[in-house]
Amino acid sequence: MKSTLHRLRSHAPQLLPLLPIALGLLLLVFDPVPLQSLRHALFDQYQRWQPRAVSEVPVRVVDIDDASLARLGQWPWPRTRIAELLARLQVAGAACIGFDVVFAEADRSSPLAASSEWPLTPELKRQLASLPDHDAVLGKRLSQSGAILGFAVGQPENAASPASTVYPPPPPSPARFIEAGEGASARLPAFASAIAPIPALAATAGGHGGLAFIPDRDGVVRRVPLALRVAGELRPTLVSETLRSALETRNLILRAEGGLLREIRIGDQSIPTTPSGELWLHYAAPAAERRLPAWQVLAGEVDPALLAGHIVLIGTSASGLMDLRFTPLGQIVPGIDIHAQALEQILASQFLQRPAWAAAGEALTLLAAGLLAGLLGLRRKALFAAALSLGLAGALFAGGWLAFSRGGLLLDAALPALTALAAFAVGSLVHHRQSEREQRRVRTAFARYVSPNRVAHLLAHPDALRLGGERRQCSFVFTDLAGFTTLMEKIDPAQAVELLNAYLDEMIAIAFRHEGTLDRIVGDAVAIMFSAPLVQPDHAARALACAQDMAVFAERYASEQQARGIAFGHTRIGIHSGEVIVGNFGGKHIFDYRALGDPVNTAARLESVNKQLGTRLCVSATTLADCPEAAARPVGRLVLKGKSEALAVFEPLPSELPAGYAPSTEYTAAHALLSAPVADREQALTLFTRLIAQWPDDPLVRLHWQRLRAGESGDLLVMQTK
Repeated sequence: MKSTLHRLRSHAPQLLPLLPIALGLLLLVFDPVPLQSLRHALFDQYQRWQPRAVSEVPVRVVDIDDASLARLGQWPWPRTRIAELLARLQVAGAACIGFDVVFAEADRSSPLAASSEWPLTPELKRQLASLPDHDAVLGKRLSQSGAILGFAVGQPENAASPASTVYPPPPPSPARFIEAGEGASARLPAFASAIAPIPALAATAGGHGGLAFIPDRDGVVRRVPLALRVAGELRPTLVSETLRSALETRNLILRAEGGLLREIRIGDQSIPTTPSGELWLHYAAPAAERRLPAWQVLAGEVDPALLAGHIVLIGTSASGLMDLRFTPLGQIVPGIDIHAQALEQILASQFLQRPAWAAAGEALTLLAAGLLAGLLGLRRKALFAAALSLGLAGALFAGGWLAFSRGGLLLDAALPALTALAAFAVGSLVHHRQSEREQRRVRTAFARYVSPNRVAHLLAHPDALRLGGERRQCSFVFTDLAGFTTLMEKIDPAQAVELLNAYLDEMIAIAFRHEGTLDRIVGDAVAIMFSAPLVQPDHAARALACAQDMAVFAERYASEQQARGIAFGHTRIGIHSGEVIVGNFGGKHIFDYRALGDPVNTAARLESVNKQLGTRLCVSATTLADCPEAAARPVGRLVLKGKSEALAVFEPLPSELPAGYAPSTEYTAAHALLSAPVADREQALTLFTRLIAQWPDDPLVRLHWQRLRAGESGDLLVMQTK
């Protein structure tokens, strides 16, 4: 009995690799949000590697873009202009026209509306009332063209709402839904209400389609619904209703298998869907030829052949109208593009689908891969087992990729692969624990051949990784970006990171071109040192030249972003030189190569003091003394925050004096009166008053003029803040 229990105890640890396998199977069953996010990230990556190929299908987008609004006026346009747009498309031979627009209110520019709202004379009101109503004009054109109007959905059916809320009925639809199989419509997205077009337009449209995107939790639109339940009634979406109209059929057939919706048939098109009636979108790269600006269509500048026989969707990409969505390709696109992409892939039969057997197949794959990897961890040497387990995980990802790229199947390889690696890790740990006694015996035997204290000494004193430092003269450049924290609060974080990375990449590249050493990056700030680790006799000149090149780039980069409407701030730079200790600092676990000493702090202070001076660059007299050919103008003697002694500080000047700066000779002459042994305040004030009148944007002229007017004299400035 005791021997049996002993054997069980000894073999029980070998069952531990089953734990990650069991956890993986539980995750598949309950499908928590983090697992969904992981699966979506994998499917998104597949799309980035292989976007849908653009095929020749008859779909066009008439875009009410920024250029159209600039030429024809702000939105909303008069309904007569919309009617004219419809007429142009109808004459060109469009097969079907769909609006990604909700005409939920009457046209306020209509003569009828003006006659009732404006304070006009009775005669003018009668004249206006006799003119055609804009909504009536559009309604007549809708009845002639058979165009499809969009309606917006309200709250989800299960959302809480005030008891007094009265939901309007959904607009009537000529579409007829046929359910083939039990539960075909059970899981369709359900909404309590609809925001429909006004009755004058709803009654004349060729059909109505719901405008409903249901993004995932990360805001990405990966699927588009083809059918909805609105106030208890089945309704098509804009995609399915436009397709139905183009194919000249009434029926939308919902086919279910095993109690779950599997496909929707419209005419001769069989569309695989999720049980919720959604089409998985396989995005293609933007195709400019599919998009026609609305102003060009209205101006008659579009070849009718581009519209004849096409499904035409009318929507907007104008940034101010905010109909923008995130896609798996990492792009932000207008909603009309998503409708068009869905129609394109339906007509081209380029579908993505997650088959009904996907979950079961993933569970079996997870079980088999986990068991194999766990056995490898238990039975084989660590490196060999790790290589095979990584290869197994790679094979799973490769299989998922092949299923996507060859068959358009969405299979989750991430969870089986991660489960296999986790099972290997647990098995390897068990194997390691079980072999510890043997390893301990081997180490004890090895200690008889090599003295343990000798081994400890070698580990504590590796010559190649010697801690400590040495004294050296170095120069330092510190930079900081003004207002970046505020900018991050106003724009998308991903865009902010992209802007910062591009900025830092070039700033560091400039430092490397001058053979500087990157000391550290702190947020948007950069610290560069010269003459370490290699001695550079001209380190001061290198630092100054590096700083000036950085300033030129930073100014250009900021201007480029500001031209794009992004409030990218300017860069402040400080340069100083002095004796520091450079070397490796840290401990036995980790160390860092850097410089320590007061000159480092002074360079950082000079960067910060630009904010108070109004300048962009500040260099100390210590650095400037080793740059005899450098052009600079004096700022003054500064007592930096936390310091007791004054430091002469200068502003470096480029070869071409910046716009708004006073001539150097005139500024230097005025400043000389401040720095003279006996400062002549009144004469200095006279000269700086003359300069501020001519050069009001010069920061140092303004600084000293304000100081002199406040009763100060001399060139000594005591900084009260860092």
